[in-house]
Amino acid sequence: MGTIQAVADLFQNRQNMFWTLLWEHIHMSLLALLCAIFISVPLGIYLSRKKRIAEPIIGAAAVLQTIPSLALLGFMILLLNEIGTLPAVVALSVYALLPILRNTYTGINEVDPAIKEAATGMGMSSFRRLRKVELPMAIPVIMAGIRTSMVLIVGTATLAALISAGGLGDFIMTGIDRADNAYILLGAIPAALLALFFDFVLRITEKTSQGKALTPVASVLIAALLVAAAPLFTFSQKPDLVIGGKLGAEPEIIANMYKHVIEEETNLQVVVESGFGSTDAAFNALSVDEIDIYPEFTGTAMAALLEETPESGSTEEEVYQQAKKGMAEEYGMVYLEPMQFNNTYAIAMREQQADELGIETISDLGPYTDELTAGFTFEFADREDGYPGIQDVYGLTFENVETMDSGLRTRAVETGQVDFIDAYFTDADMVEYNLRVLEDDKNLFPPYQGAPLMKQETMEAYPQLEILNQLGGEISNEEMQQMNYMVDYNDADPSKVAREYLTDNGFFD
Repeated sequence: MGTIQAVADLFQNRQNMFWTLLWEHIHMSLLALLCAIFISVPLGIYLSRKKRIAEPIIGAAAVLQTIPSLALLGFMILLLNEIGTLPAVVALSVYALLPILRNTYTGINEVDPAIKEAATGMGMSSFRRLRKVELPMAIPVIMAGIRTSMVLIVGTATLAALISAGGLGDFIMTGIDRADNAYILLGAIPAALLALFFDFVLRITEKTSQGKALTPVASVLIAALLVAAAPLFTFSQKPDLVIGGKLGAEPEIIANMYKHVIEEETNLQVVVESGFGSTDAAFNALSVDEIDIYPEFTGTAMAALLEETPESGSTEEEVYQQAKKGMAEEYGMVYLEPMQFNNTYAIAMREQQADELGIETISDLGPYTDELTAGFTFEFADREDGYPGIQDVYGLTFENVETMDSGLRTRAVETGQVDFIDAYFTDADMVEYNLRVLEDDKNLFPPYQGAPLMKQETMEAYPQLEILNQLGGEISNEEMQQMNYMVDYNDADPSKVAREYLTDNGFFD
């Protein structure tokens, strides 16, 4: 009962966002379904006339569907060089081809040959026989394939949130990141109901069309086309700048700070698009002009983007200057001044367990490499300043390493499924779950200070963005941790949290 009430309360607080994400999910799903239908049905009809090539083509479609949906989304980003709705729709369409193609081919072939001969004997052309006889009789089989594809699309579309395509997956990803079941259910339940609703509509369409004219099917397709094309007839003012942010409370808070400062002191219109699942996703979005600015950490710029390791003992200023120079030379990027807080990587474990084992530093984990289980995020497990760095600098290779999403690792260490995790120094989880940050006694982790990253062309087009430098040196570790806590555990609006900080600290009234 408590969970249901939590979902209801969250819906009340996030109604506007809910309806926006629901519309995005419907639009994306219908667009993908229509693309799949307009490819698969004509192709299935053609293959029913050219049976020699039918099996290889249907087999190729089957191979496409075996590709994991996340991998397909990632491949489409690289192929189309774009983040957002377009690669999501293309990936979903590819994923939905097989059921419609196979059922169209099967449905046409299963029409009784005697009926086809009778239609031909009555003088019907091949096209007229298809329209008047074969398609009406094949409709039940074809519609079954379309219904299957629709359910696949609606469910898989929740993953599109990872590439900033929107939809109900935004709620699910936020819930996973915050370990909040209410958010997960607010995304998952409507997605399931949406799939059932579309299945019901298509089932009714199938029954009214069975063995009759194709008018009901055509009517539903036209209605779906109108819904999918609705954004083309919506005229909204395009913002001057789009500020992105990675998944999590902190990047979204900082991105909104940039927005407030820019809009307060210039005439530029700014929108924030947060929720990019990784450094690569955010940087790719910046590279292909899907976003104009995003907050990047100096240590991440060095390790993940420049693939360089700062010299041991480098100061925060030295790491920033090295990252700034490298981003300018290699990518033509401008890196403005960083904030004060240092959200460096950390290794954390439960305070009680750390006391029992006498573990204070990362080096103290040495005797327990065969006993303790590590819980690392996918990114940390592969970064030079992550687990590979621990293996190299500390000489520690753990027998048991579990890789997981960032939102799951805190819950895993709290419940004892893993013994220690990678974390961020300003995470609210450090306070909420009473975790001990182990001392980085060999200085593996470089400084991680957030700073605005943008293309040189963006700075040249909008030189007034220099005003973001006034945020340089602001926000302490404690202040950032408190703001993260307000968003993650008090469900505060990141935009309001950012605005309150700026107002309280005299940036504007």
